[in-house]
Amino acid sequence: MSLALIIDDEVDLCRLMQMTLKKMGIESKVAYDYATGISHLQAYNFDFCLTDLKLPDGTGLDIVKLINKNYAKTPVAVITAHGSMDLAIEALKFGAFDFVNKPLELSRLRQLVENALKVAENANKLNCKEVYDPFSNRLIGKSDAIAHLKTTIQKLARSQAPVFLWGESGTGKEVVAKLIHDLSPRCSANFVPVNCGAIPSELMESEFFGHKKGSFTGATADKEGLFQQANGGTLFLDEVADLPISMQVKLLRAIQEKKIRPIGSTQEIAVDVRLLSATHKNLAKLVETGEFRQDLYYRINVIEVKLPSLNERRDDILLLANHFIALIAEDWGLAQPPTLSNEAAVQLANHHFAGNVRELRNILERAITLADDNVIEAHHLNLPLSAANVPPDTPRIHEITENPNQSVLSTPSQPSAPKVAPSAEPKSAASSPINTSYSSNLFASGYKVKPNIQLAPTPTQSNHESLTHEALTLNAPIGGINAPSLAHPPAEEGQLPEEGLEEYLMNQERKVIIAALNHSGWNRTQAAKLLNTTFRSLRYRMKKLGIDSDSDINSDED
Repeated sequence: MSLALIIDDEVDLCRLMQMTLKKMGIESKVAYDYATGISHLQAYNFDFCLTDLKLPDGTGLDIVKLINKNYAKTPVAVITAHGSMDLAIEALKFGAFDFVNKPLELSRLRQLVENALKVAENANKLNCKEVYDPFSNRLIGKSDAIAHLKTTIQKLARSQAPVFLWGESGTGKEVVAKLIHDLSPRCSANFVPVNCGAIPSELMESEFFGHKKGSFTGATADKEGLFQQANGGTLFLDEVADLPISMQVKLLRAIQEKKIRPIGSTQEIAVDVRLLSATHKNLAKLVETGEFRQDLYYRINVIEVKLPSLNERRDDILLLANHFIALIAEDWGLAQPPTLSNEAAVQLANHHFAGNVRELRNILERAITLADDNVIEAHHLNLPLSAANVPPDTPRIHEITENPNQSVLSTPSQPSAPKVAPSAEPKSAASSPINTSYSSNLFASGYKVKPNIQLAPTPTQSNHESLTHEALTLNAPIGGINAPSLAHPPAEEGQLPEEGLEEYLMNQERKVIIAALNHSGWNRTQAAKLLNTTFRSLRYRMKKLGIDSDSDINSDED
């Protein structure tokens, strides 16, 4: 039978909690002050603890700190009076897994106790890693940053506190959020992810809180909101910085009161939701500029987790690459996963990933498509070879070991030079991180276009000078698409394009493909021959770049 510790100076409240726990088959010990509570902790092995925040000879925060330090496997929840929300949040930061408000609602108390028992059960399960590895094939990496992140996730899974995930785009914020949910007592309930930037502002209240039939034009039936769908589980608010101010106010009350009111309803509905949120923006700066409410910031940012970028954990690049290659091969039904050549592995490990893990997978999908056999060569990656694309403090790879799971990074023995703030002077072309010759370099090493195709004019040529008769033309669209001119560079020399590296490279690739399609009358087979690539590769690229092929008026096959 489970054993609980109750610490509160109100005798009647302690008896009520004892009776409630007794009906749930749980024995309990009662302490009416801090000293007695400490004595009980030393004498018994408790499954969980309930403590009031204000005690005659101490505070509940001290109890939380002590349990978190000396009895880490014992979940502790705090009981707080109305208006003491800030203290409850402080307790969550010190390691309390949840809190309950006075006056006690028995249904809420029972729910909290059930969650506490599940926390203890999950803690025992995590200790048996030979039987259960929660991170297998989900959070890939052996670097120190990932090892620390895994430990943090296990701690956060025990808590019910709101968590704010902050990191660059593509670092895996939703993966981490899903892991926190799956390792928590709420794992059997729903995990509901939502991209706050993808919901129209006029529909946000209905999406989050639901609505009643007839509450507005078009409301033909009752609808559950996201909070109700996540009841008992976890609600993940991705790109929370994109929430409009009007919605931030309503979200704040739902988080604080744990109640929502659907549109058109006269009654509030109690919800039990673990809130996780994420963004790639600096939320603290948005608070300073008034674009994000300060009170909501402190509600969702009880515990902040900074996710490391891929450039900060370069030991994991090849591990992730091999993992993604295996996944892509399985998804595409390939008989055998391709392998990386030594040169390709060196280029990957030295590449500066602006898009992090998402960019890595993008590169590998493209490389597998372009590969002629089961080996991915360096030119299949289509990575810019300029040294400016690698930060000065980036470790270089000098050799590749035969073991793909072994770290291949070797750092120069000389200490790296201190970082220098960028000067106002424009950078030279050699130091620019943008490879402006990417269009012509795209088909290098086995994917060359015809020599007479001019992808960009020299500075002395007129912008209105058309391409030669044999060259691919962009001025006479066939198939209904008029591509922009390749002669116009995206940015002046030494400047970065506003759309970023990945978007810029995709735009250049799109222009070349459309030029070939126009020249061939939108016959993809002929266009593939003009580009000296395969039909399969061209079809993949068109689909990925969103080039519409429905307007084909000619057969793809001769």
